Amino acid sequence: MSLDLTQFVRNIPDFPIPGVQFKDITPLLGNAAAFDAAIEHFAQRYANQQLQAIVGIESRGFIFGAPLALRLGIGFVPIRKPGKLPAQTIGVDYSLEYGTNRLEIHHDALQAGDRVVVIDDLLATGGTVVAACDLLNQLGAEVVEAAFLIELTFLGGREKLGDRPYYAQIQY
Repeated sequence: MSLDLTQFVRNIPDFPIPGVQFKDITPLLGNAAAFDAAIEHFAQRYANQQLQAIVGIESRGFIFGAPLALRLGIGFVPIRKPGKLPAQTIGVDYSLEYGTNRLEIHHDALQAGDRVVVIDDLLATGGTVVAACDLLNQLGAEVVEAAFLIELTFLGGREKLGDRPYYAQIQY
């Protein structure tokens, strides 16, 4: 990657709560060259993987997943929060630090054996992406890799992923 994307990630202290150092990607998204570089980097990584789709996790996974799918000439499949998809869905509940959440996908979004990359903007504790991978496994899809723009290594998300392949362009 020739362009240092870290210069386009802004640190916002104490957001959304005191003590959190939020990694704001809006400067990257607002800079056409930086945004293109991030998408192109992913596209080069996955160009020869014989993928059937890019799967984006709501909502920031859509930002990277849709243009990546277009660049690769393949489909984009959204994984959404409950009640957001209009057709029949399957879902998975997963634990958060304080409570649970749920992800859903259309029951016919993928076929058994489809090779996919699941993408989100950030790997933090890993709970959401593990749930997304579990959901894709229910459909019989093969998750080639979980991809992220940023990984916060100190939060241990990679450990929660276990032996699932993953990749992050930027690590903090």
